[in-house]
Amino acid sequence: MSAPTASRSESGVFSPTRAKIAQKTLRPEKWWLQPLRINLGFAAFVIYATARAFQQEHFYVHQYHYLTPFYSPCVSTACGEASEFWPQILPDVWWLPYAALTLPFLLLFRLTCYYYRGAYYRTVWQSPTACAVAEPRVHYTGETKFPLIVQNTHRYFFYIAGIISVINTYDAIVAFHSEDGPGGFGFGLGNLILLGNVIMLWIYTLSCHSCRHVTGGRLKHFSKHPVRYWIWEQISKINTRHKQFAWITLGTLMLTDFYVMLVASGTISDLRFIGH
Repeated sequence: MSAPTASRSESGVFSPTRAKIAQKTLRPEKWWLQPLRINLGFAAFVIYATARAFQQEHFYVHQYHYLTPFYSPCVSTACGEASEFWPQILPDVWWLPYAALTLPFLLLFRLTCYYYRGAYYRTVWQSPTACAVAEPRVHYTGETKFPLIVQNTHRYFFYIAGIISVINTYDAIVAFHSEDGPGGFGFGLGNLILLGNVIMLWIYTLSCHSCRHVTGGRLKHFSKHPVRYWIWEQISKINTRHKQFAWITLGTLMLTDFYVMLVASGTISDLRFIGH
């Protein structure tokens, strides 16, 4: 006869071989502060980004061609001049963001990101909440069952995120065109913010673990592939700070959108260095 399987109360942290303690953890310090900060940071971005995506106004400055990244590419029939390059194919309804074709992929790219996995595994999934702190569930299946098995699609979302980064780069370049500038060229504070944001987005995307694997993975001899090896080395350098870039880009995205919103709504005027 096969050995009886352990019951739910006799596996994981409740296994008979584990020490029996009444406390959730013996850690004396405030171990819950880090997951709390992560939760608050994520919540702030999600609330702001969701509110702005569905606001459907103050997203484009016609005079300076400033387009917020939350609405890029703008493919709704209500985009107007903000979508001169892209086809306007989505209906103008309040429940559909103007950039609905790309926002889901950007969200999935971040959700399946290796850093974000570790962050929300501890905060939302609580697997575990912190080191030496028992998780609320008994069994751990890893990324072999739904919903966590979706994490294995990360590399595909990485490719799409690269395409969207190209689109954001296009937006930043177009913003240097000004109808009032010399030769049609204009330069203001908004250009610096848009440019800084797209640079950080590229750094975050290229520092991704999937990008590192694409450039240097499956190679048995680096010496036979010097170009790929050099690229892999450069990506490996910024990969060590992928966590920092993940948080920085959340900040630059909100800053860029907030600035464009203020200028588009007429709350403030763009600080111009070249042009008017």
